[in-house]
Amino acid sequence: MSKPLVIVESPAKARTIAGILGRDFIVESSVGHVRDLPAAAAEIPAAYKAEPWAHLGVDVDNDFKPLYVVSSRKKEQVRKLKNLMKEASELYLATDEDREGESIAWHLIEVLSPRIPMKRMVFHEITKEAIQKAVKNPRDLDRRLVDAQEARRILDRLFGYEVSPVLWKKVAPKLSAGRVQSVATRILVERERARMRFRPASFWNVEATLAPDETPQTAPFLSVLVAVDGTRVAVSRDFDESGHLTKDVRVLDEAAASQLADRLKTAPFEVASVDEKPFTRSPYAPFITSTLQQEASRKLHFGSQRTMQVAQRLYENGFITYMRTDSVVLSQTAIDAARQQASQLYGSDYVPSQPRRYKSKVRNAQEAHEAIRPAGTSFRTPEEVAKQLSGEEVRLYDLIWKRTVASQMSDARGQSVQARMVARTSSEEAEFLARGKTVTFPGFLRAYVEGADDPEAELEDQEVMLPPLHAGQGLQAAAVEAKGHSTVPPARFSEASLVKKLEELGVGRPSTYASIIATIQDRGYVWKKGTALVPSFIAFAVVGLLERHFSKFVDYGFTADMEEDLDEIAGGDQEAIPWLNLFYFGNGHPGLKALVSDHLDEIDPVAINSIPLGKDGDGREIVVRVGRFGPYLQRGDERASIPVDMAPDEVTIKWAEELLAAPSEDRKLGEDPDNRRPVYVRAGRFGPYVQLGEAQDDDGKPARASLFSYMDPASVTLEDALKLLGLPRVVGTDPADGEEISALNGRYGPYLKKSTDTRTLASEDQIFTITLDEALALFAQPKTGRRRGASAALKEMGPDPETGSPILLKEGRFGPYVTDGTTNASLPRDESVDSISLERSIELLADKRANPPKKKKTTRKRKTATRKTAKRKTST
Repeated sequence: MSKPLVIVESPAKARTIAGILGRDFIVESSVGHVRDLPAAAAEIPAAYKAEPWAHLGVDVDNDFKPLYVVSSRKKEQVRKLKNLMKEASELYLATDEDREGESIAWHLIEVLSPRIPMKRMVFHEITKEAIQKAVKNPRDLDRRLVDAQEARRILDRLFGYEVSPVLWKKVAPKLSAGRVQSVATRILVERERARMRFRPASFWNVEATLAPDETPQTAPFLSVLVAVDGTRVAVSRDFDESGHLTKDVRVLDEAAASQLADRLKTAPFEVASVDEKPFTRSPYAPFITSTLQQEASRKLHFGSQRTMQVAQRLYENGFITYMRTDSVVLSQTAIDAARQQASQLYGSDYVPSQPRRYKSKVRNAQEAHEAIRPAGTSFRTPEEVAKQLSGEEVRLYDLIWKRTVASQMSDARGQSVQARMVARTSSEEAEFLARGKTVTFPGFLRAYVEGADDPEAELEDQEVMLPPLHAGQGLQAAAVEAKGHSTVPPARFSEASLVKKLEELGVGRPSTYASIIATIQDRGYVWKKGTALVPSFIAFAVVGLLERHFSKFVDYGFTADMEEDLDEIAGGDQEAIPWLNLFYFGNGHPGLKALVSDHLDEIDPVAINSIPLGKDGDGREIVVRVGRFGPYLQRGDERASIPVDMAPDEVTIKWAEELLAAPSEDRKLGEDPDNRRPVYVRAGRFGPYVQLGEAQDDDGKPARASLFSYMDPASVTLEDALKLLGLPRVVGTDPADGEEISALNGRYGPYLKKSTDTRTLASEDQIFTITLDEALALFAQPKTGRRRGASAALKEMGPDPETGSPILLKEGRFGPYVTDGTTNASLPRDESVDSISLERSIELLADKRANPPKKKKTTRKRKTATRKTAKRKTST
């Protein structure tokens, strides 16, 4: 008996839905998209290879007709789906209810060509009620959503495939451009430019710790100087990025602040005014994709990609609703469930008389039709689902559950107090300010408090108690101290704040934020320093090129307008083909094709790859240049490599002058007596090394060898270099089996090698001194491996919330690391054992679990004649 066939995207989703529908249905996954534009030349069918547009995968002269192919890794799954369809009575396409899901469903129809009744089955949560309702109420495929998604796909392909070759020719090989990723990179580069322009300004202030005269035993409170003789005292916001004052205020230096503090210690204080105001705080809207990513970053230390991976598992297993949405709307079922749970947990006073309704504030809001919330008609508590979920899944579910319940709770209420105090000396009058806050009814704050990117902003939700104060009341000064301050540069973006910025600008879509951030890191445009996203100098060059020659395509407004156009295509108010034609060919102004082809010769690669720093003390220009082997400083003919982990804002004129003034590690040591090639010692991105000959001497790279750890580039000799270039050194032959034994230096230190067997050497010097007898003695001993016993813990950080095991900070052979006993995570180079926190340790371990190391394929390298010549084999 034939049964209906239901096709979804993922195997996990298929298993959950199959469990709900039972034996009356066949449920299978497509494993994502079944076809796409060709990813490589090998995927282009032979019939199209000669076409001038084949490399694009889009026939731009024939209404932008895309060339879709089924990749080799999807052909087996397509065959399986076709075979299942032969026995099926009808076909249900149950892909996600958004543009991407609609597109996958359309591709399935195109590839499978069903001859049985076909229905589009949609739902936003995988529960029994939702799936059964979706089966009973199918709809037709929404071709408008498909058109919008296909237009986006073609647009991104044209942009990437036309602009990327420009980057290869003018910046560096293997770079790639992305329509939205380039805009995200520009945001980060602009912030780093602001940090590079920033010049700190120093200023001082006075803080007074006060208590009422009549009740000196009352807990004292802190107040801050705000004015002297009616003139406001400078604070950070009064200085611009150059450190210049922008307001008519009084700037106190250390001497003036200290002298004023000394005079005020004996001066009488009194309350000048007290301003009390009631405040009301309403709960936050339920989560959408972007706010979930932001909060998971702040509270759980999850990256955007990790958040979406965990949310995907929660959705596919029926615990939350669809996680790619920018709608804050809750269904009536969800509202009732949240109100009921809030009443049960906190009491009826914590639930307002009327349900709360939210409207999206996101520009161009679309996608799925409900906010992210716990699935079902009644919400399971985190305690109820804990036995079914992993640690990180429980933590994310807990966050979503709390936010949803809180969204239907009562306002928080309280009183805010602002008190002004004056103190008079014989020569001046000083005005101080103190602020306090009292929560009289916590309301939704009982369930949930939103995090903040700025740690100081989180204090706004905390109570700060002031004693009862009234005008004219006398105060005692327990302490009066001068405090120094300095302005700080604008903070770098974290993943959370970048998502927030992209959302504010209307750039990208909720479903793309995680992939945008992952992509710009994978391409080397951005690296992470703690939680901050730091753009590389290669990103500066790429963004500079795009700003100068393709400014329209990295303009924030233009990119957001394109999203609106795609919305109009999805809504039937605009057609995809004319829109693509305008973008690519232009109409009265140059389109993408003309911008790329007509202006390529105008792009000066030297100018593009140069980032001016300024002039040194002698008026000589210093620039950062992006070279083939990494960024470097240049001043006239002088050059110096910039360390690979150096953030752009740390490359200051002063630092550059010091580096350029230091003795160069690049020098010629002499010539190899065998072939008369020059031998150099040079500074590389990953440390000093010696090199035989020049790159142009051979077809391949010249022979190179890293210096030993104790070697100083300034004192290394030609003899040292030739010995290093001669490695591996043949120690001799094992008489027992005729196998050759070599001594060499590897990634993990010095070692001996005999066929596939190895033994660790105690020091690098042993590579040159160990005898055959000593080597044979080492191989005669049992192999102990690299681990020399467990290292003692430097510090116990605290418990890991996911595993419950204690997190230990240890010193390993390759540097400090944190471990929970199962997973080890090395500390990044820019973080020290003194500064590492429990929260950061948790994040490092969580990232390591989410991204385990991939097994590398080993390939046998063919030695070139040059390499053979470079290696001198000497035996003892």
